[in-house]
Amino acid sequence: MIRHVVVMTWKPGTTPDQVEAVRAGLATLPAQMTGLTGYAFGPDAGVSQGTADFAVVADFDSRESYLAYRDHPAHREIIERTLNPIVAERRSVQFES
Repeated sequence: MIRHVVVMTWKPGTTPDQVEAVRAGLATLPAQMTGLTGYAFGPDAGVSQGTADFAVVADFDSRESYLAYRDHPAHREIIERTLNPIVAERRSVQFES
């Protein structure tokens, strides 16, 4: 299994409506993907200081499934339309689990 983890920090001035557009867009992806076995995302819960603003965790049954998700037109559209305009910093990692 491949686990994909992304953490993002928003640009100053990012609005709740923009964050909701990210959430709504991401929610459409599982139904369009094959090999996606787990998918969770959301804003930071505010438990600790110095954290990122939003995270995505996705589990895939294979590297190929992850690559298909990464390159899927619907995923790329969400990145271009809703994420890129508001992301100040993005970090990701993929690891075998």
